[in-house]
Amino acid sequence: MGRTDRASRVIAAPPATVYGALLDRDSLEAWLPPDGMRGRIEHWDPRPGGGFRMVLTYLDAADNPGKSSDATDVVTVAFTQLVPHRRVVQQAVFEADDPLYAGTMTMTWSLTPADNAADDATEVAVTATDVPPGIDQVDHETGIASSLANLALYVEPIG
Repeated sequence: MGRTDRASRVIAAPPATVYGALLDRDSLEAWLPPDGMRGRIEHWDPRPGGGFRMVLTYLDAADNPGKSSDATDVVTVAFTQLVPHRRVVQQAVFEADDPLYAGTMTMTWSLTPADNAADDATEVAVTATDVPPGIDQVDHETGIASSLANLALYVEPIG
């Protein structure tokens, strides 16, 4: 069994809104890439058994060599479970020649109405299991937290 990485955040938006942002192509391209990256989805099939292929490009590859090329991380993601407004489970495989990035990582996005918060707040918890050993744990958890911050900015009402 591989390593498990985690991050969570309370987002001031209802679970239905957050869930929608997890399953909308344009939304995912906008908020999923962590700081220092941009993303492009090449294939999109948002259903159990479907998935997507995303190319993440480092804005400054000098300090962040990619897994798939000098400046990119390419990941193929399968949706294994979709529970409306509650959970999205994905299996992610990086395209990389280095065996340290091989294997299937499972990403579980759990959405729970937040306790002690406004009625329209959602706690989003992300659990990554079987993380390839080539991915630094601190960097990975920082990246997940960055994506969650981007998600919050994307779905939270302005004002």
